[in-house]
Amino acid sequence: MKRLAAGVPAVKTIEESVKRVKLAEQLGYESVWIYQLPNTREAPLVLAAYAAGTQRIKFGTGVLPIYTRHPTAMVQMAATLDELSAGRFILGIGVSHKVTVEGFWGLHLEHPVEAMREYLTIVRTSLRDGGCNFEGEHFTARWAYSGPRHADLPVMISALNPRMLELAGELADGVVLYMCPPGHIKDEVIPRVRAGREKAGKTMEGFEVVAAVDACATSDRKAAIEAYQPTLDRYASLPFYRRGMEAGHLNADELAAIGEPNEVRKSIARYIDSGVTLPMVAPFGGRFEATLEAAAATD
Repeated sequence: MKRLAAGVPAVKTIEESVKRVKLAEQLGYESVWIYQLPNTREAPLVLAAYAAGTQRIKFGTGVLPIYTRHPTAMVQMAATLDELSAGRFILGIGVSHKVTVEGFWGLHLEHPVEAMREYLTIVRTSLRDGGCNFEGEHFTARWAYSGPRHADLPVMISALNPRMLELAGELADGVVLYMCPPGHIKDEVIPRVRAGREKAGKTMEGFEVVAAVDACATSDRKAAIEAYQPTLDRYASLPFYRRGMEAGHLNADELAAIGEPNEVRKSIARYIDSGVTLPMVAPFGGRFEATLEAAAATD
């Protein structure tokens, strides 16, 4: 079976959410991912519930914002959740958006690439060495961590602009993408990541390219596309996403996996052909079970 991940955000109850994760595990999905929105449950605590209800499947955050959690607190959370899940945790982090960071939280989003470089340096050094002594312009850490930790816990970042993509290749274990059409991934994302890897003296081997693919297995394709259009419109208003969307002349046909099961699988295959190593199936339209089953089936 091809490698697949699933996007499983918390729904009405935690119990129902755990049932969805169990289904993904039964279907052979490699990992499940959850995002952190400003108005939703605390994602790491939801993942702790997912871990308690499963045996094999891995868990990723796609992604946690860096400005609401100091890097030392991020390490404490990640190491603890990794311990609770017996080594199944994948840490994904991102800078979020100006409207959120400044409008919601009253913080400042300035020089995001430089801020992420400092944040990554503290997180990776702390996981590797059990602490660090680092003073930066955006983040500072002088501390030691005494709890159990895996030095090689995977750390990935959300990246869309060229410099952030190169930083991902240089310092991270992978990149987490959303609203990136396959053509943009092939022509822009992969070359930029590769440049970062080469800067660090590394190849692309072992580097994870995770791309969320909004998907809906349905016989009423027209209705599903109409239901999806507000999502496209909402993300088109965010500057960090706009570049990739404009480059791909974005529409639902290009971005999402919508239609009969074989059409869903063909759309996911386009992402794999573009260089994505781990497509993340993100069901929408009230078709969670059917969509996961369709994506995981073999032709």
